[in-house]
Amino acid sequence: MKFDEIQIRVRYGETDQMGVVYHGNYALYLEMGRIEWLRKLGVSYKKMEEDGVMLPVVSLSINYKKSAGYDDLINVKTQLKNKPTAKIEFEYEITNEAGEVLTTASTTLVFMDTKTNRPTRAPKYILDLID
Repeated sequence: MKFDEIQIRVRYGETDQMGVVYHGNYALYLEMGRIEWLRKLGVSYKKMEEDGVMLPVVSLSINYKKSAGYDDLINVKTQLKNKPTAKIEFEYEITNEAGEVLTTASTTLVFMDTKTNRPTRAPKYILDLID
């Protein structure tokens, strides 16, 4: 699976006084997309952490094109950029109901061993699911 898409209805609390999504909330939308991408691949983020591997974000880049507002239905497309190594990279595109691109983004996360707090290679079961 190279990409996945989810839809999110913008809630009032995610907006500023002008009814526009606060810029920091886009990072949450990206996380939601990434978690669902993993889930649909067959990977539970929670189980992965219980097994001693966490995925902290080490790089985040967001390009804002247009605003999303309260009660908008937005689509978050999450795409795997490369085959994971000790890191995993995603690209995102957030669009509105009209298909207009609101935001593009990318993240890099590193597989970390929770016991050593050191980077580790992607778990084999994840690599097997991606192939």
